[in-house]
Amino acid sequence: MGFIDERYLLDTEVAADLYQAITDRPIVDPHTHIDLAAVVENEPWTDVWEVEGATDHYVWQLMRKRGVPEEKITGDADNREKWNALAAVFPDFAGNPTYDWVHLDLKRRFGIQKPLNAETADEIWERTKAALDDPGMRPQAVLREMNVEVLCSSDDPTSRLEYHERAEEEVADVDVRPTWRPDRALKIERPEWSTFVSELDAVTDGDVDRFEGFLDALAETHDYFVDHGCVACDIGMGTDPVSKPVSDERAREVYANARRGASLDEDEIRDYKAYLLDFVGELNNDAGWVTQLHIGAVRDYRESLFETVGQNAGGDVSTQDVDLVSGLDHFLDAFDGEMDIVLYTLDPMHYPSATVVARAYPNVSIGPAWWFNDSPLGIENQLERVAAVDLLANYAGMVSDSRKVVSYGSRFELFRRTLATVVGEMVERGRIPFDNAERLVEHVAYDRPKELYGL
Repeated sequence: MGFIDERYLLDTEVAADLYQAITDRPIVDPHTHIDLAAVVENEPWTDVWEVEGATDHYVWQLMRKRGVPEEKITGDADNREKWNALAAVFPDFAGNPTYDWVHLDLKRRFGIQKPLNAETADEIWERTKAALDDPGMRPQAVLREMNVEVLCSSDDPTSRLEYHERAEEEVADVDVRPTWRPDRALKIERPEWSTFVSELDAVTDGDVDRFEGFLDALAETHDYFVDHGCVACDIGMGTDPVSKPVSDERAREVYANARRGASLDEDEIRDYKAYLLDFVGELNNDAGWVTQLHIGAVRDYRESLFETVGQNAGGDVSTQDVDLVSGLDHFLDAFDGEMDIVLYTLDPMHYPSATVVARAYPNVSIGPAWWFNDSPLGIENQLERVAAVDLLANYAGMVSDSRKVVSYGSRFELFRRTLATVVGEMVERGRIPFDNAERLVEHVAYDRPKELYGL
């Protein structure tokens, strides 16, 4: 088998045949962190570092691991220096999916077959620089070339979605949807919560001095997103998912305390979050949205990196210390058989709990192997678990979870090839016939996410 050849990740002829059935299916991406302004403005990228490294904290983390100074990662060094620093250590990334993705990008988008290293850095820089001058390498053209049919951004409730309105007119052949992400509304213990309430007040008619007015204002933004084609809500639940019945009076009391700047105890914080989670669930259920729950991220764990670079810089980690089952029971029961719910768990140790929960509730699906798990190993392990305990036919499908436009095709290709290998092994072992396997991979790769999200 050659380096990223036609049999890349495909262990058998059966896997190769299954992959051929899905390789040309359009990409439906229900969860991205796309910079939609850059897509709508459609300005050309200047160089390959801007394409591959400037927004990718996966790349940043691995460069740090190989001793590259921060100046040549997120600092003041010019892009050529940063690219050369990346190339010099890139062979050491072997085995990490970032190694696969960047090489897939170079091969699929630029036609470059050579591995990236110190010796090839200058040639790849020059070849990609010339290619990026072509109008066919601008963001919108790249999305079309990758066959992206649908992508959903992640948006704060206070967003006025100006670029989504423009995308409807200016981005041809790609269905761009917003996703309502009320994380700041839930995080009452964080300093930025008060900032969020002020911003909410500025864009709505709700009287946020009153708790009921705050809820009305949130609901107003929810309606605004409905009017802009939103189909999903995304909630980052961190390491302490909590759902339980909480009275209006209790939630109102906690809100009032927070508004006057009082220090909240753990019980107050948990009660507020539980109440607001139920409220958000009701809004989502009424709108027919999918509720996506992202569970298990410990944000800004590396303190020095947060202090020097800031958020989303590569300093987050996962933890096994999450009570997923007890933390979600009330919420899942409240919407049993109604609203579609997708569970993303960051630590793979939670797959057993997540899959048995999904098996118990027909309206609960497992989301894709997320963040630290989106390697061939992580995807394979998760797909096998879902197939064995829940139903692969009810799997939510793949998402890019990426800020980097050119990586969408590569991430979906890696997933689809791994899916073909996992299902192909079932055929090889005599567990399912080929025609059933072919229908299954086609369903998971394309039909299921369109069905689940109502696209």
